[in-house]
Amino acid sequence: MTSIIKPEDILPEDVNQANLEGIHIRKGTVAAFLQNAKLWQDPTTTEEEKSKLFEAIKETLPSLRVLGMFEVFQFQDKTLQTLSEEL
Repeated sequence: MTSIIKPEDILPEDVNQANLEGIHIRKGTVAAFLQNAKLWQDPTTTEEEKSKLFEAIKETLPSLRVLGMFEVFQFQDKTLQTLSEEL
């Protein structure tokens, strides 16, 4: 039988970061990425804000790839999907 994995099995409550395959990953990486991606897709976000958000999104992609996120999820936004495939 497959074991169910809980968040604390990956990163205990008293640990805020991990190093996987040489990539430093903080506890809030996935949440920050999701919020930035949502803001980037928001039609009220200015081009200047989008540019900053895009850079922040790019910075998190190696961490998300190591975590296996893109083996399970893909972007609805074509620009972000292409970026995730290229980096």
